Amino acid sequence: MTGKATSTKCKATRLLAAAAMALATSTTAHAGGINTNTNMSVAFDRSLSRDAVIAIDGVYFNPAGVVFMSPGWHMAFNYQLITQKRYIDNIYYPLFNNNKNNPTSTRHFKGHALAPFFPSFQLAYNWKKFSFQAAAGVGAGGGKCIFDDGLGSFEKIVSETAMAASGLAQTVDASLASTLTNAGVPASAVAALGANGFSSDKYFGKTGAYSETSFMRGRQYYYGVQLGVAYKLTDNLGIFAGARGVYASCNYYGYVRNITVGNMPLYQVLDPSKTNAADIELNTDQHGFGVTPILGIDYKLGRWNFAARYEFKTKMRLKNEGVNQFPSIGNLSSNLATALVSNLQSAGMTAEQAQTIATATLTDTKVTQTMSALKTKFDAGIEEATGEYADGRKIAADLPGILSVGVGYTPIDPIRVNAGFHYYFDKQATAYKHREDKLDRGTIEYSLGVEGDPVKWLTVSAGYQRTSYGITDAYMDDKSFVTSSHSLGGGFMIHVSKKTRVNVAYFHTFYQTKKTNNISENTGFDYQADYTRKNDVFGASIELDM
Repeated sequence: MTGKATSTKCKATRLLAAAAMALATSTTAHAGGINTNTNMSVAFDRSLSRDAVIAIDGVYFNPAGVVFMSPGWHMAFNYQLITQKRYIDNIYYPLFNNNKNNPTSTRHFKGHALAPFFPSFQLAYNWKKFSFQAAAGVGAGGGKCIFDDGLGSFEKIVSETAMAASGLAQTVDASLASTLTNAGVPASAVAALGANGFSSDKYFGKTGAYSETSFMRGRQYYYGVQLGVAYKLTDNLGIFAGARGVYASCNYYGYVRNITVGNMPLYQVLDPSKTNAADIELNTDQHGFGVTPILGIDYKLGRWNFAARYEFKTKMRLKNEGVNQFPSIGNLSSNLATALVSNLQSAGMTAEQAQTIATATLTDTKVTQTMSALKTKFDAGIEEATGEYADGRKIAADLPGILSVGVGYTPIDPIRVNAGFHYYFDKQATAYKHREDKLDRGTIEYSLGVEGDPVKWLTVSAGYQRTSYGITDAYMDDKSFVTSSHSLGGGFMIHVSKKTRVNVAYFHTFYQTKKTNNISENTGFDYQADYTRKNDVFGASIELDM
């Protein structure tokens, strides 16, 4: 154990504050962070590249191109089911060995997310040179994630809390021994009392042993309604202007309960009358609204089609409504005094003698300095960890601007090829405490899709998409993470009639493993983690022309 790990003054100030942080910071674990997926139609699911298509789902992907569709009404109804699993491996963290129920230095955590109903809808009415368009869907977020056993960051801080509690106990016991010696108590009696002190196995112990139970669940939906108008400037050139209203509805719930240090339930030094006095529970709803201006252009050149779309940054400020529970350490000193008086009386002291010794012990300069620092650090830690979810507070949570460029090519009439490029301006999207500054760059996506008509009534397609995030070790967090990925999709469209089509599709995302190694600020130990995910999407839709 390093000196930094065992420093009483530094570590004791982390007592309880660190435990509160364990739960509070869990709340960003939503459904894996803001998820600005491009899968806004089942036609996308089967080809993964729609940025230059002239079709009804172009209302989202290529709104300027929709103006080249036939006059009249066009609409699409899309249903998708999305499942995702998240895996986090903590390779080696020494303090995990102190977990009495699982004394190993490695941890494996599995989260499961499900969006059972991920709908979207596109509508267009083409009249003369105009195309009036509307769309609705879940544009970001899109589900909930559950970690039944909490997260490594939970346990990491609880383990550090246990070490801090042990350090505090040893500080108090050292002060007690000095006070008893100065009071003329025989060395044998001092030793006997020390054997039953706060750093004994009866209480906090000296090893930092701990146990706890934790849980985390996050739900996040960003609903979007889009309206816009496209105009055909020439037979080959279309332009678009519109906007999307975005409404965010999120809930984050988690807890850390039943925290013990050594053989001492933590609540007994906070409020012995309440068994939940040390429990940490967070239950916060977040709501907010923003508007996304959108511009588009489409140019047709023979068998080629070129398109671009720009979505401006969506400024989002989320309003918190929380019913949260956090421990209070205001009574820590008095509760320690009560316990100390009881121990001294059990050793044969009178109530008056015990009170005198306890007062002298807990007013010792080292103890009072530790207590004062503890209170300061605790209050600051609560604000740092839970400020994002404080009841009544507004939080920055912008959606990034998006540049989309697409090229479509028809080499022969039955075959169509589409390629696309997306850039998400993540570093310009303001997040709480400017977390975006920890990114190297914005997200980059490349896509390629091919579809063909083997017979008049059937279209088959397949596609590939590469997503590359500008993430860093400092940005990665088990409570909210992404990793770069490769996606493959495929499916078919049945032409039921000239005006009715049905799409069926599936795609799978292969997420890469991101390995991180950060030094714990509290212990100086390496905290390593491997992050990865799995994603599956099933979809079906109907397209109608009227």
